[in-house]
Amino acid sequence: MARIKINLPDQFQFQCTLTVRITDINYGNHVGNDAMLSIIHEARMQYLQHLGYSEMNLEGVGMIMSDAGLEFKSELFYGEQVLISVTAGEFSKIGFDLFYKLEKRKDEKLIAVAFAKTGMICFDYGTKKIAAIPAAALNKLKSPLLTAAGFF
Repeated sequence: MARIKINLPDQFQFQCTLTVRITDINYGNHVGNDAMLSIIHEARMQYLQHLGYSEMNLEGVGMIMSDAGLEFKSELFYGEQVLISVTAGEFSKIGFDLFYKLEKRKDEKLIAVAFAKTGMICFDYGTKKIAAIPAAALNKLKSPLLTAAGFF
């Protein structure tokens, strides 16, 4: 059976740190796949906010997620901190991909937890139609490294 393989870019524009909540834990006593998507969603919101945007306002248009992929690398447990690196890439006229690298620190090393990708399409919620990426937003999304937040 073919497995999802996410090829991450070499550099990321943004980093944030989140702490695993008890509500993220499943019956296997680790972060569940549904919670991993929620963690990625929070990182996406922080990334967009850092750029001065939200999912409902990207230079006047909204965004809608067209697809999502997760490649799990190791477990994540309650109380652990996860460093999430985010960047945009794979641009088209109407959308782009967001890439996520999730890591945790263990024994003074960063351990990969998961790689993820979400396909984002620009969307006019008023007309319920797909829209083009605004030029100003495209420039920000393509900009070089924006921040390098510390970890722990």
